[in-house]
Amino acid sequence: MLPAVLTALRTCAPLLLAALLALAGACSRTDAPAPPPAADTAPHRAARRVHRHVGRELARLQRHVQHQLLPLARRGASPDSLRRSFRVARLLYKRVEPFTEYYMPGTARLLNGPPVGEVEVTENKDFEPGGLQVLETLLYPTYDAANRAELEREVRAVQREISNARTRWQVQELTDAHVFDVLRLQVFRVVALGITGFDTPLSPAATFPETAAALAALRPALACYAPGPAAPAAVRQAYAAAQRQLAQAGQYARRHPDFNGFDRLAFIKDYANPLGRALLACQQQLGIRPFEEVRALRPDAATLFDSAAFNPDFYAPTTRHYRTEARVALGRQLFHDAVLSGSRGRSCASCHQPDKAFTDGLAKNATLTPGGLVHRNTPTILNAALQAGQFYDLRSGTLENQAADVVGNPDEMHGSLETAARRLQRRAAYVRQFRRAFPGSEVGAEPTITPVQIQTALAAYERSLVRLNSRFDEHLRGRRAVLSREEVRGFNVFMGAGKCGTCHFAPLFNGTVPPGFTEAESEVLGVETAPGARRLDADQGRFAQVPLPQLRRSFKIPTVRNVALTAPYMHNGAYRTLEQVIAFYNEGGGQGRGLHVPNQTLPPDPLRLSAADQRALKAFLLALTDTAGTR
Repeated sequence: MLPAVLTALRTCAPLLLAALLALAGACSRTDAPAPPPAADTAPHRAARRVHRHVGRELARLQRHVQHQLLPLARRGASPDSLRRSFRVARLLYKRVEPFTEYYMPGTARLLNGPPVGEVEVTENKDFEPGGLQVLETLLYPTYDAANRAELEREVRAVQREISNARTRWQVQELTDAHVFDVLRLQVFRVVALGITGFDTPLSPAATFPETAAALAALRPALACYAPGPAAPAAVRQAYAAAQRQLAQAGQYARRHPDFNGFDRLAFIKDYANPLGRALLACQQQLGIRPFEEVRALRPDAATLFDSAAFNPDFYAPTTRHYRTEARVALGRQLFHDAVLSGSRGRSCASCHQPDKAFTDGLAKNATLTPGGLVHRNTPTILNAALQAGQFYDLRSGTLENQAADVVGNPDEMHGSLETAARRLQRRAAYVRQFRRAFPGSEVGAEPTITPVQIQTALAAYERSLVRLNSRFDEHLRGRRAVLSREEVRGFNVFMGAGKCGTCHFAPLFNGTVPPGFTEAESEVLGVETAPGARRLDADQGRFAQVPLPQLRRSFKIPTVRNVALTAPYMHNGAYRTLEQVIAFYNEGGGQGRGLHVPNQTLPPDPLRLSAADQRALKAFLLALTDTAGTR
C-alpha cells in the first residue's frame, strides 16, 4: 500500500505546491500596498505589512480546513480525497509556520507538533498530542474508515487551534529585527528538521514539496522590505541576492523530490547556508540591527554551522553565573583536583578524562566502594554546555546542579561542597583565585569561598568545552576537500534513510531541539543488556524521576559528536562498537529485535540500510571528532 501512496503523492504534491507558489508574491502585489521609496522606507511600516500578510495566510488556512478538509472528514470521503486535502492544509500551514513557531510556540505544537504526548515534568502530567502530524498517522500509510469519527475530531481540533492563532495574531506586535530573525530561523528549521522528514515521518514523499513551501513562505515577507529604486545600490543588491537565494533553494528542493536520493549536504552548503548569509546581509544593509537578547543560538548567526553560532552562557541559571577567564581557569583547576571528593582520592577528571573526550572508556566506572559499579556509563562533557538538560535521565537543568549532584553522590565522589569550600579556604593560592574569579564577593575583611562559587567555576569550565570545529564543520565552512565521498554519503544517510537526524538534531547532533534549542528530548529505544542479548536493561531512566508510563526506560538523546572517542555506548555502556549501535538501530531497536517495549518511541520497523550505507554512516560519525585544546 505504501508504495502506491508515495506514487500518488509524487503526482499530486507538485500540483498543490505550484498553486501555493503562485501566491508567493502576494505581499508585494495585490494583497498589500507597494513598498514606499527607499528614502521613506520606514521599516516599521514593513513589519506591519508582514503582520497583515500573515493574518491573511492564517485566514486562508482556516478556510481550507473549515470548508474543505472538515467536510471531507465528516462525510467519510475517499482516502485519496482526504489525503489531497490534507496535503494542501500542510502546505498552507508552511506559509505561516515561521511566525506561529516564533510567536506562538505552544499553539504551533498543537498545530504541527510530533504525534507523541508532551510531558510537563514539574507538574508530573502528560498531554495528548494533536495537530497535523496526528492527522498524518490517521491517513498514512493506510486510512481505516472505522476511524472516521477520530479523524473528524482531530480536524476540528486543528480548526480550533487555527482560530486561536488568528485571535492571538491580531494583537501580536512585530519589530523589524524580529521579522528578519523569523526568516533566518525558518531556514535553520528547514535544515535541522524539515529535510530530515521530521514533520513527515509517514509520508516521506511530501518532505521536499514541504521544504520548498517552507522557503517560499519567506519570499512575500521579505518582499515587504523591498527597497525602492532610489535606495543605495548596496541595499538593492543585498535584497536581490536574498530573494535570489530564496528562489534557488526552493527550486533545488522541488527538482529533487526523492527522499533517499536528496543530497542534503549539497543543499545545506550550496543553498541553505548562502541563504542565511544573504538574509543577514540584507538585514544589515537595510540598517536593521540584530537584537541583543541572550539565547542559545546567537541572534546574529548567519548559519547553524558558524563557529561561534552558539552561546553556552544562555543555559546558565543567571547572569551571575556567566563565564569569565578567571572562572574558567579556576574551574579547570578544581576539575582536576581531588579536593572535591570525600576521600580526596578522586577528581572530576578521574572519570571525565580529556584524552578520551572526557569519558573513561568503561561501560561503567567503579564506585568508591570496592567491587561496585556506578549506575550508568560516563558521558562526554564536550558540548554538554549546549544541552537543556543534564544526566541520562535529565534530572538536572543546569551544569551547576549537575556538579553538586556528582560531588555529593556517594558512589561517585562522596563529597560535600560545603566541606570542599572549607578545605579550599585554607589554601592561600585558591583564595586568591576565587577572589579574581568572584571580585566583590568577600564577606567583611576576609574572603569567603562558598559552595555556589565552586559550582559556578566548575560550570564555567564545562561551558568552555564547546567544540564545533570537526572536519564536517570545516567542510560546511568552505574546506570541501576535507570530507571523503563516503563521509558525504554518510551524512546523507544520517539525515535521510537512517532517520538519525530526527532525534540527533543538526548541528549539535544531540536531542536539544532546534532552532530554539531550549528543550531536551529523550527517547525509549529498548536497549538490551548486551548486543543481541534479547533482554531489556532494567534501568527505568526518566521514569524513576517522573513516574509517567511513557517515560519508562526513556533516556536523554546524547550528542554523537566525538563518538570516535566515547565508546562504549548507550546509558549502560552495552555496545562497544559503532557497528553494534548501527545494527541495533537498523533492526528497529528493542521492538525490532523482538523485545516487549510497548512505549518505544523509536520506530520498530527495520531501516534496511545496506552494508555500504552502514559503513558510510560510521565514516560520517567519525568525521565529527573535535577535541582541540582539551588535553
